[in-house]
Amino acid sequence: MTRTVEYDVVVLGAGPTGENVAGRARDAGLSVAVVESELVGGECSYWACMPSKALLRPVVARADARRVPGLRQAVDGPLDVAAVLAHRDAYTSHWKDDGQAAWIDSIGARLYRGHGRLHGPRRVVVDGPEGEHHVLTARHAVAVCTGSRPALPELPGLAGAKAWTSREATSAQAVPGRLAIVGGGVVAVEMATVWQALGSRVTLLIRGAGALPRMEPFAGEQVLASLVEAGVDVRTGVSVAALVRDGDGGPVTVVLEGGDKLEADEVLLATGRAPRTDDIGLETVGLEPGGWLPVDDSLRVTGSDWLYGVGDVNHRALMTHQGKYQARIAGDAIAARAAGAEATETGRWGAHAATADHAAAPQVVFTDPEVGAVGLTLADAERAGHRVRAVDQDLTSIAGSGLYADGYRGHARIVVDLDREILLGATFVGPGVGELLHSATVAVAGEVPVDRLWHAVPAYPTISEIWLRLLEAYREDQG
Repeated sequence: MTRTVEYDVVVLGAGPTGENVAGRARDAGLSVAVVESELVGGECSYWACMPSKALLRPVVARADARRVPGLRQAVDGPLDVAAVLAHRDAYTSHWKDDGQAAWIDSIGARLYRGHGRLHGPRRVVVDGPEGEHHVLTARHAVAVCTGSRPALPELPGLAGAKAWTSREATSAQAVPGRLAIVGGGVVAVEMATVWQALGSRVTLLIRGAGALPRMEPFAGEQVLASLVEAGVDVRTGVSVAALVRDGDGGPVTVVLEGGDKLEADEVLLATGRAPRTDDIGLETVGLEPGGWLPVDDSLRVTGSDWLYGVGDVNHRALMTHQGKYQARIAGDAIAARAAGAEATETGRWGAHAATADHAAAPQVVFTDPEVGAVGLTLADAERAGHRVRAVDQDLTSIAGSGLYADGYRGHARIVVDLDREILLGATFVGPGVGELLHSATVAVAGEVPVDRLWHAVPAYPTISEIWLRLLEAYREDQG
């Protein structure tokens, strides 16, 4: 049976981004349909942010405890693997989405389960369960919030190797004896941290010279040094040529370029992301299936007055919090345009402009040590033509870090625009630094003058006192 229903807004994808677009549109009084082919809550809730951080928390907490006198002896034993995995399962709601589906209903939006495809302008066709077929039309906007998926390299033997992606790495129910991880980004280093701590013998294979290549170089250096100390076999400058699985459930042989081989029980390919846009009908509106969606700062697809690409699909900043931020911007822009606003606020830092994607996107890598970064790296700022200075400080220079842990190691950098005397970026590496990041994000997004930051007094004795040391160093450099 086919039914045609009209809504103000149709949202493709019910992950955090789609949920937030729907929420903002409903807040504005617009009628909303949400289409989801898998679990409501999306990748973040079931296979990314929530399970990975639930797995990492006991690992990092134990590492911190081992650095505190009087406590380290109490945590000398191994982690309780069953308890860690059960904790992870609880945070994924055991891969059931009843609660999040109920939330969509509670805001007055309509959830359609099934595969949704564009079928021309302002029109979405949904193939649902048990032969259900719905045609949804949108008075004002269709928002594509279908996210991204793991991008797998074309390798001989890939199909038969049954390699893990980030989904299997965060949902596995047993610890592999030997795990080979291919990649050097966030997923690779976080999963190396988890599974090494849970008892796997981990080999990390990185094609480039180091890890976390989009961050300041010292971030990847300190994370890899810590992984090596933990027992991970880190190999840089290596490429995988092929995978060979021995039988259906036997070990995997990883063949490296040059002929070297290593054997593992599982291999995780953490080699990037690709947009989930290959089968959503983009060709019916003149766009290339499988491609990233080009959008303006209000998240409206280039050349369209009704189609929005929000979250990972636009390749601006592939992080859940940025997708939710974009959703707030897009939802408000859709509502303003639906109300007939003559102009939207799409200038830099305007109400309908996702400026932070370019200028102040924060990210935390939950390894041991943690990495927190926001805004531009020194190299990015120089490439963009800014006249900048990097100010660096060792985090061991303050009392708060010594109190936090014996043998505390860490580093901080701010990137200062010398012409405007504001921060363009900041990076912190060290235990517990993730909670330092929002202060830096406020400074960067708010374009707070360095002279005013001098009056933001950090409490003593906290790790936040590193701000004072950074500002002192900057003033000394300025003479």
